[in-house]
Amino acid sequence: MGARLVVVGGDAGGMSAALQARRLDPGLEIVALERTRWTSYSACGIPYLAGGSVPDLDSLVARTPDALRAQRIDVRTGHEVLGVDLAARRVEVHDRAHGRSFALGFDLLLLATGARPRRPVIEGIDAPHVHGVQTLDDAAHLLDTTRRHRPASAVVIGGGYIGLEMAEAFLARGIPVTVLERSSEVMGSFDPDLGAEIAAVMRRLGIDVRTGVEVTSIGPASVTTSDGDVPAEVVVLGTGVVPNAELAAEAGLLTGPHGALTVDRRQRSSEDGVWAAGDCCQSVHRLTGQPVYEPLGTVANKMGRVAGINLGGGYASFPGVLGTAVTRVGWLELGRTGLRRVEAQAIGFEVVEETIHSTTAASYLPEAHATTVRMVAERRTGRVLGVQSHGGPGSAKRIDVAVVAVASSLTVEDLVGMDLSYAPPFSPVWDPIQTAARALLSKL
Repeated sequence: MGARLVVVGGDAGGMSAALQARRLDPGLEIVALERTRWTSYSACGIPYLAGGSVPDLDSLVARTPDALRAQRIDVRTGHEVLGVDLAARRVEVHDRAHGRSFALGFDLLLLATGARPRRPVIEGIDAPHVHGVQTLDDAAHLLDTTRRHRPASAVVIGGGYIGLEMAEAFLARGIPVTVLERSSEVMGSFDPDLGAEIAAVMRRLGIDVRTGVEVTSIGPASVTTSDGDVPAEVVVLGTGVVPNAELAAEAGLLTGPHGALTVDRRQRSSEDGVWAAGDCCQSVHRLTGQPVYEPLGTVANKMGRVAGINLGGGYASFPGVLGTAVTRVGWLELGRTGLRRVEAQAIGFEVVEETIHSTTAASYLPEAHATTVRMVAERRTGRVLGVQSHGGPGSAKRIDVAVVAVASSLTVEDLVGMDLSYAPPFSPVWDPIQTAARALLSKL
């Protein structure tokens, strides 16, 4: 009998790791414990399920428990880990279906316990009509509410990525929706003036956006705020997430400033033989070298791949993150990567910044949409440090060119000379990213 790997958590980080470990070590016994009935699903798709673009819950499942079992991974759904004993090398498990608890030993342990919605201390926050959108159980509950009860009004608390996507989902269902954001503008990962432009588009789409407001309580049919009462038969939390790292912390594993597990480049925790991946652990920002918390599906899958290769006897490392993200609300696409000007200056960079307005295709074509790009570069070297963009269809994925530039320490001059593709339906002669680089180059 080979060594036993116990995986706690059956979604992106956990199952990516389990499959990689199985591929590299056929003799490894792998037991995966998942407290819900779902494995390997796309939580990022939940807003699109809620809005009707995705037909059913099963469409979001990448690998079912049976599919994973066919890979000789002993998947046990409905099994919740209640404690970890590092000295005894065992976990305490509760079998929900049978109402029994038992101890399960391990030689290797991977923690992929994910995250949960941040719940501010607000009266009524735990009411049944208040929903998170983190798991497929959350999705099933929300879907039942929108389909069966047909609410006449909705409130989304928080104006970040999930907030925008859920507002669009309610809009698609024909449900009047209000977004409540305590900061001065929505999308706090963008500069405030760009956030104001985003909010203006949301309002034109028919979303009631209220910024600079505090939610004080949640009632059965309304939300009370510092700006008055807002009708709300259903409420969704878009207030971000917090890592499910309490189990690890109670076992004595180190956590960082965000409450997430600390791991090295190979996804090893502070305890020998214990690994972690996904939303329960922190990352390192590739430009600042500082610990950051980036609970994204892309990050979780990459972390899981690295952990699994190492658990299976290979070698891999995770280089860190740049804060890259894209989303959409209505026709407006958003993207960002790297550092904003204020962030770069805060860690000592002397920077130049430029904002340009362009189009997603040749301006003489009817499919050309307006797009805005803001780029930040280091003054002395011209190194690209960060990019933000928003605009019509075709805007968001342009950020990937910027990601390559930032990750590879390219300069604005490198970008200007880059042989990007061109045809009138896809881009102006000068791609908007290159136009921003040209504008910065003139300042350098």
